[in-house]
Amino acid sequence: MTTKKVNEREIVLEIISEVTQQGQFFHHVLQNALDKYAFLEKKERAFITRAAEGTIEYLLQTDYVIDRFSSVKTERMKPFIRDLLRMSVYQILYMDTVPDHAACNEAVKLAQKRSFHALKGFVNGVLRTVSRKKDTITFPDLSSKYSMPQWIVDMWLEAYGSHVTEKMLKAFLEPKKLYVRCNTGRASIAQIKQSLQEDGVSVQETQYMEEALELSGYDTLYALDAFQKGYIQVQDLSSMFVARAAMPKKGAQILDVCAAPGGKALHFADVLQGTGYVEARDLTPHKAELIEDNIARTGFSNIKANVWDALVFDEQWEKKADIVVADLPCSGLGVIGRKPDIKYHASMEQIYKLQQLQREILDVVYSYVKPGGILMYSTCTVNHFENEDNVQWLLEKHPFEPVSLEPVEALSMECESKKKGYIQLLPGLHNVDGFFIAKLRRKQ
Repeated sequence: MTTKKVNEREIVLEIISEVTQQGQFFHHVLQNALDKYAFLEKKERAFITRAAEGTIEYLLQTDYVIDRFSSVKTERMKPFIRDLLRMSVYQILYMDTVPDHAACNEAVKLAQKRSFHALKGFVNGVLRTVSRKKDTITFPDLSSKYSMPQWIVDMWLEAYGSHVTEKMLKAFLEPKKLYVRCNTGRASIAQIKQSLQEDGVSVQETQYMEEALELSGYDTLYALDAFQKGYIQVQDLSSMFVARAAMPKKGAQILDVCAAPGGKALHFADVLQGTGYVEARDLTPHKAELIEDNIARTGFSNIKANVWDALVFDEQWEKKADIVVADLPCSGLGVIGRKPDIKYHASMEQIYKLQQLQREILDVVYSYVKPGGILMYSTCTVNHFENEDNVQWLLEKHPFEPVSLEPVEALSMECESKKKGYIQLLPGLHNVDGFFIAKLRRKQ
């Protein structure tokens, strides 16, 4: 049986246009495309992923390069031609496996295929010039050099200074690592490693905790025996610190108020070793189903998923929880490396609105913590508005006190704020995604 010849660059362009022209979320669009073209060879799907992700990551930089060598500026181009040039310039600048002439020729063919015959000379001319002069390109600022909106750069420069900011910006553009957490209640770490290696996966230990593994060399993660048997859970390394920092005791009653897809809640269920109870809630049936799917796969019996709006008070949980996990909706600036389009959707207005939403949720869920119990507040963003400012607000308004994070062995990185009960993890500095964790104890 022969398969229909598929043009991978055309698929990449479809992905890019859905993000840039229709405002779709990149990781959803990419996953849909990879599912649709699952019959392609691993190498072809890897090309699609790399070219699409890289183009979205480097949009601001490629626009700067195109504008430098084009008589027509990107903002005045037809959307298809603009995205075609972006994709092709990314290949020329960053994909060593693609010869420059191939990137140019394929772009011209796609322009013709989409009936832009009159513009094929323009496309060819811009790309040939970029190819010829790419070694002379310099960037006037951090925004164009690292393809990050200027307002975000300015915010981080003010908060962290130029040295740390540039480290962060560079880290966001580095190849992404996939982390999984071993469900040690299902199998030992040694057994899990062996299972993964038997499936041809390259397994590497991480510096912070033994149950976290870095995987590479796999084709489809969901086809791995260790995944199907519930031995592993995909979870960013930084979010694994939440359960470690909470230090739950056996038999603990834990409520995760914004839990989907359930990584942290499942981590708590595993740490409790079959004791206690974890309730993992989220706003919609779809999100609750994501959690339920993971519970069913991992087979833990001490965890349940429920649909519940975190803004709605639930008197049945009032002062009942040993630990409340509030990993709240946020701007996501800490995970730009995994979801590159976040930086183009974000704004200060959005951050202010999210800060207000976070406070409204905290105003409700703090009441579920029993006296002496713990509230774990976390976000996957990097700004003081949603993080340190919210902790200070909570401490002033409600009966909580910070709990030092210094005893948490996994949080071995040097950080002054650990004594104050919180830590802002920074890409490039801590070798993890940007993530904020605060541990607060209820006094009464």
